[in-house]
Amino acid sequence: MHDNLDGSEAKETFSCSLDGTEYVIDLNKTNAEKLRTALRPLVAAALTEKTSSRRVRSRRRGNAKVRAWARENGIKVAARGTISAEALERYNAAH
Repeated sequence: MHDNLDGSEAKETFSCSLDGTEYVIDLNKTNAEKLRTALRPLVAAALTEKTSSRRVRSRRRGNAKVRAWARENGIKVAARGTISAEALERYNAAH
């Protein structure tokens, strides 16, 4: 797994949703801490939403659609795990 910012070895994967778009990013230890620091004031003010099993199943079905679309469009994606930010961006731009 590689850090999406600098290409180094990533240690963590982060996911979030903003304005109806799901985002996933792999980061090394330093970049993960930068993200946490930047988001700390916003997270402190935010409300949490518990993820229901129904929502998880829905997200998995969505990921399957993204993977199928990516393969049909010549974009390499793994059968499991993180879908690259590039693949997600291209999928979202096409839909």
